[in-house]
Amino acid sequence: MECELKQDLASESSSTDNSVSFPDVTAVASGWMLDFMFVSLCRSFKEGNFDAFNETLSVFEALFQSKYLTAAGHDEKSLICAFLARVMHGKQLDVLFEKDERVMPLMSAAVVWSSLENAVEDEGLFKEITGLLFVQAVAVCLEKGQRSSASSVLKWFEKSHTYPRNLGIKLSTIVTKTDTYHPVLMSFSFKRLLETINSFLDNYLKKNPCDFLIKTATGFVQSSQNVMDSESVESQDSTVSEKQSETTQKNKKTKRKLLSTKLTEAWSPDTTKKPCVSLRRLSRSEVCHLTARKSLETSPQQNSEKCMEKKTRKKWTAQLDKYLQDGVKRHGQGNWSRILLDYDFEGRTGTMLKDRWRVLLRAHKVS
Repeated sequence: MECELKQDLASESSSTDNSVSFPDVTAVASGWMLDFMFVSLCRSFKEGNFDAFNETLSVFEALFQSKYLTAAGHDEKSLICAFLARVMHGKQLDVLFEKDERVMPLMSAAVVWSSLENAVEDEGLFKEITGLLFVQAVAVCLEKGQRSSASSVLKWFEKSHTYPRNLGIKLSTIVTKTDTYHPVLMSFSFKRLLETINSFLDNYLKKNPCDFLIKTATGFVQSSQNVMDSESVESQDSTVSEKQSETTQKNKKTKRKLLSTKLTEAWSPDTTKKPCVSLRRLSRSEVCHLTARKSLETSPQQNSEKCMEKKTRKKWTAQLDKYLQDGVKRHGQGNWSRILLDYDFEGRTGTMLKDRWRVLLRAHKVS
C-alpha cells in the first residue's frame, strides 16, 4: 500500500512538471520543510532534549540559507530559533554567540528577544520574559560562584540593554551579598523562564500554523497502517484455516509461529522521538560574530554513528588524545558530551571518545 501511495504521489507530481516552474515548487517545498524543522525545534526545546535540539537547529540553518525561500515570516522564525538556542545554552557560561566574549548566552538571548517584540501579541508576556532573562543572566553567574561576572552582567545591561529598573536595584543588592537564595531569584527562576517561553511558543504556533507537512505525513502513515491492519487480519484467517486442516493429519508437522501482528502506533507530533546526535561546540578561537539576523552559529551536522562506522575513521592524533585526557581530568570519565563541548574532536561523537579512552587504558597510557 505504501508503494501504491508513493506511486500515486509521483504520478501526480510528474503530471504537473510541465505546467509549473520547478524553482517555484522548490520554494514551496523548502518552506514546508523549514516549518516542519521549526516545529521540531520547538518540541525539542520543550522536552529539554539538548542533542536533538542541536541536530534540528543545524538542519534548520541549512534550509534557511536556501536561495529559494522568499515567503515572509521565515526571518522571524530564524530569530526565534536563535533565541531558543541561546536559552538552551543559558547555563553554559563559556559558550559564545557574540564576538564580545563578555556576552554570555542569556545576555545574547535578551538582545534577540528585544527584536521579537512584534512577534509577541501579549505585551505582559513579553515584559515578563524580558525580566526573567535579566534576572537569570545574573543568577546563573551567582550559581557558578562567579560574583564578578554577575556584576559585569549588571553593568552590561545598564549600558547596552533596556531592563526593569526596580529589578536592577534588587539584583545589585543580591550580588553584593551573594545571596543565591534570595526570594527574587527563587521567583524569577530558570524553570519559570522556560515555562514562560513555552507559553510564547504555544501562542506563536497557534497564530502561525506550521503543521502542513506534519498533517500530510501523519495522514500518509495512518493510511498505510490501515491497509497493513487489513492484510494482517486476512493473513490470520488464512493461517487459522491451515491449522484446522493440519489437525486432521496423523503425522503432524511442527507448526510455525505466526508473525506478530502488533502494529506500532500512528506517528503524531506528540509521540515522535528524534535520534540524538552530540554536536561539537566551537572553541573561543573559532567563534565568529553571530548577529541576530544572520545565520545561527552551530557546528556541522554529523551523520549517525552507524553511518560513521561504515566510513574510514580519521586517525587519532597526539593532540586529540591530549584533549581527551584534559577533558576527563576536568569533567570526569563518562561525561563525554561535556568534553565534546570544550574541545574540537573533528566531528567525533561521545561513543568514539569512550572507545578511544578504553584503548588508552588498555595501552596503559592513562590511568
